[in-house]
Amino acid sequence: MTQRWPILVFALVMLAIPYVPGMPPFWLVLLDNIGLSALVAMGLVLLTGVGGLTSFGQAAFVGFGAYTTAVLSANYGVSPWLTLPASLIVSGLAAVVLGLVTVRLSGHYLPLGTLAWGLGLFYLFSKLEFLGRNDGVSGIPPLEIGGFRMLDPGAIYYAVWIAVLVSAVLTTNLLDSRTGRAIRALRRGHVAAEAFGIHAPRAKLLVFIHAAVLAGLSGWLYAHFTRAVNPTPFGAQAGIEYLFVAVVGGAGYVWGGVLGAAIVVILKEVLQSYLPLLLHGSGQLETIVFGLLLVALLQLAPTGVWPWLTGRLTLRRIGRKPDSAIELPARVRPEAASDVLLQVDNARKQFGGVVAVNNVSFDVQAREIVALIGPNGAGKSTTFNLITGVLRATSGSILVLGKRIAQAPPQEIVQLGISRTFQHVKLVPDMTVLENVAIGAHLRGRAGPIASMLRLDRADEARLLAEATRQIARVGLTEQINQLAGSLSLGQQRIVEIARALCVDPMLLLLDEPAAGLRHMEKQRLAALLRELRAGGMSVLLVEHDMGFVMDLADRIVVLDFGTKIAEGTPAAIKTNPKVIEAYLGAGA
Repeated sequence: MTQRWPILVFALVMLAIPYVPGMPPFWLVLLDNIGLSALVAMGLVLLTGVGGLTSFGQAAFVGFGAYTTAVLSANYGVSPWLTLPASLIVSGLAAVVLGLVTVRLSGHYLPLGTLAWGLGLFYLFSKLEFLGRNDGVSGIPPLEIGGFRMLDPGAIYYAVWIAVLVSAVLTTNLLDSRTGRAIRALRRGHVAAEAFGIHAPRAKLLVFIHAAVLAGLSGWLYAHFTRAVNPTPFGAQAGIEYLFVAVVGGAGYVWGGVLGAAIVVILKEVLQSYLPLLLHGSGQLETIVFGLLLVALLQLAPTGVWPWLTGRLTLRRIGRKPDSAIELPARVRPEAASDVLLQVDNARKQFGGVVAVNNVSFDVQAREIVALIGPNGAGKSTTFNLITGVLRATSGSILVLGKRIAQAPPQEIVQLGISRTFQHVKLVPDMTVLENVAIGAHLRGRAGPIASMLRLDRADEARLLAEATRQIARVGLTEQINQLAGSLSLGQQRIVEIARALCVDPMLLLLDEPAAGLRHMEKQRLAALLRELRAGGMSVLLVEHDMGFVMDLADRIVVLDFGTKIAEGTPAAIKTNPKVIEAYLGAGA
């Protein structure tokens, strides 16, 4: 759980700085600039470091916030405090418009897209008459409280750093929640996230808006700090610099954004002040030296200074101890063993001229373990992807309790009570086992982002973490509950995936090669767990290459070869089926 006392100590120190005897005003100006940069960097931490969306255009959102308050307060006489919600709303709405296009991009197109609209908005600011074109807007009134006008850097310092502290706490709260886990799951791709009900475009848009609003807040403060706004600070160079700040501090850490802002702002100021003196004013080499120093810094701390520093100071996250007695409502399951949960009827999947699944039909009944086997390339994982909505069938039908799901998205299918693991492990390595498993219970929670930021989601969060704790204990990984998932062995990671799938409280559990990487005793424990699940009313459909494991466990076996079903029956019948023997051993065997 997040420690609060370091934040309190940091807040008291920052609020006491202006009272230090002999504090030079220039230092307060520097601290104000650090705070303004930190607000934008915190948004980039969430957007880039956590959500995996690289943006070079955040300076444009700073411009939206700054120009909104500049025009309203300087040209129309609106109180600066009343322009604050307007600045945040304008920045947020701009993020919605740009985000609806941007978040659907992937690969190198995403950062290029943000760079493109960042450049476009910079030139737009300089061409619009009501924004003052290149001259901008001047005469912006200062912030004022009860007759106290924040005219000097020491006065507005408190507004800047209160905004930084509040934003940091709200952002930290957001990450430490159901919504935050959904955002963090996006870094490993959308397939695993969507398999547990996370709507990836919606989560990306949310983080995009959050980052834009923080940038808009920085712009609002900047306008009343400088009391004049022009397009220069909102160009592509500023956008790249903000990204540098987040990366240097530690792109996945909220307080890394604050530290990165301090490092970059102070380093730039030192170089601009002292490098000309050392070089006797010859040339403007501070930009080159600045770049070289940042590269050297990233060589020393590739993941950022904040994680490097906390690692050296042995600061560790305190492990949660959820109350496992709290329970979520259980799913109603079919009672009769003869009820058909899943029916695959002539399912076909073509990729161009290649037929991966060729008119396959089979069913899974309640309280039954069915194995789907076949040589490599037989179409087993593709069939799993058709059932779970990752791929859409070219033809045929797939029904769950009589409801057609062949064209349904993964979020709808998991709501029906179907959960899965993956052939290649899809966990978030820098999240703990508990956090990874809790992603499986995403749809069983209700708290949204606003409730999470305001810490009103604690009861909902306690239920989700309690469920995750129970499932971790069920699979025998209680000792590893607070370890990072990336530090576990492959076999343990597969077991974590099973625990995550069980958090859905599924009627049907799909396991893709669950025994791969497990030792003999681990396989025995897994088999015992699957029998226990079957006895409790759950059905299991598994893909597995370990024939001994399958033959001892499955009630029925379906055999695929080159995408076609060649046999179906009990383990005893499959063992002696000539078509199965030929598929596995070859015609000449």
